[in-house]
Amino acid sequence: MTAAASAPTLDAIARPSGGLAMVAMDQRESLSTMFDQAGAGRPDRDAIVRFKLDVARALAPLASGFLIDRHYGFEDMRAGGLLPPGCGLILAADALEQEEGGPVEETSLDRVVLDETDLGGVAALKLLVIWRRDAHREQRVALAERFVAAARERGLLSVLEPVVRATPAEQRDGSWDLDAAIREAASELSPLGPSLYKAQVPSAGVGSPEELQHLSELLGARIQGPWVVLSQGVDRDSFLAAVTAACRGGASGFLAGRALWSDVVGRPDVPAALAAVSVPRLERLVEVVDAEARPWRQA
Repeated sequence: MTAAASAPTLDAIARPSGGLAMVAMDQRESLSTMFDQAGAGRPDRDAIVRFKLDVARALAPLASGFLIDRHYGFEDMRAGGLLPPGCGLILAADALEQEEGGPVEETSLDRVVLDETDLGGVAALKLLVIWRRDAHREQRVALAERFVAAARERGLLSVLEPVVRATPAEQRDGSWDLDAAIREAASELSPLGPSLYKAQVPSAGVGSPEELQHLSELLGARIQGPWVVLSQGVDRDSFLAAVTAACRGGASGFLAGRALWSDVVGRPDVPAALAAVSVPRLERLVEVVDAEARPWRQA
């Protein structure tokens, strides 16, 4: 590997305000499951790609960044020039271990992305890490460290996304505390130096605005550098309030998928549904980011 190129700053995936309002469209097996649960059956590859491109056309003009995976739609989206100026391209660099219909159990680095993919036009890479207090904890820290270094070597931003899970023992004995785990993961992983830390919403978005803001402040105190929240695990109708509280608590915005478009999956006219349902949601979230988010340079 040659000497590291100069990486872009987070301005590449940020709004002029310095906040980040980004759309996640890198779901793979989980998106197939969502189609099935919506009554549309398990889709073929073309149907998944078509949905992702429809989402890009509808939402990228409002977003500061757009996340997609190499398996479904990355090359099509880039070739089609679907991302307008001001919307940075984020590519998932995670290989997922996931059974049909089940959650992601573990991840690793996708060597195809890192070694074989033309990364021209890509602003950032993203890695999902499943964080547990188990025997593989140190290996996951090392994985995250390798990812940050790999992005840096390629002159790209790194977006690190830990998702915490209980161990079987924690589930049995009732000792699992979601918020404590989110904060512990942040203390462990954010010092590795990712360009952006992507965290779960405290308390899964359940609680008063004041409670959620306080929990966000506690989380932000553990994170070194700018951070945003994801929407997984948060009720879709609660996400706007959750983002507002998180931004008031120090977050720089969001990188979200399901909260924006999950109820559009399986609709007969996806472009029309996106325009009627998802675009207004994203517009409101962008307003919150511009008004409430901590600009990334101040984090």
